[in-house]
Amino acid sequence: MEGFLAALVISFGVIFVAELGDKSQLMALAFATRYRPLPVLIGITVATTVVHLASVAIGSGLGAVLPTGWISLVAGVAFLGFGAWTLRGDTLTEEERRKAERASRSAIVTVGVAFFLAELGDKTMLATITLATQHGWVGTWIGSTIGMVAADALAILIGRLLGRRLPEKTIKYGASVLFAISGLWLIFEGIAELT
Repeated sequence: MEGFLAALVISFGVIFVAELGDKSQLMALAFATRYRPLPVLIGITVATTVVHLASVAIGSGLGAVLPTGWISLVAGVAFLGFGAWTLRGDTLTEEERRKAERASRSAIVTVGVAFFLAELGDKTMLATITLATQHGWVGTWIGSTIGMVAADALAILIGRLLGRRLPEKTIKYGASVLFAISGLWLIFEGIAELT
């Protein structure tokens, strides 16, 4: 049970931070201006659950066949990359914004499909794969899913309350620093295991 809770808490924290300022969080804001918040959250939850299940399956498979020292080193470098990616930031293209605005089908289906496609290959998917190489898949899956949904729910709430004025630079720099710290920690762990 201790491993499950550690995976849950770590995955929640990492993915929550990774989602702050991410393109899919911007999509959540756009959808929240068109639909009621609950259908948007349901669509996000369904898509995230599926994508993160696939992510932990990939990560668990890699974790079973690769030595843990090398996994820590690669994960550390990946987290440094996620930090740089976060610092660079994501923006919603005009085409993505138009798709969110002109969607006419059910809000849950529209949001779910859009989020599923947006998350494929996104940093939160890659971070979930990375986390699953080192932690139990169930805790990682649940924690990463809840972390992403919580971050998107926060964006919807703040966006509706503050008219979409998020302190983007503060979020971007804070998330980058947390990724860099995690990356360096993993690199030092990997070096310690290999020596």
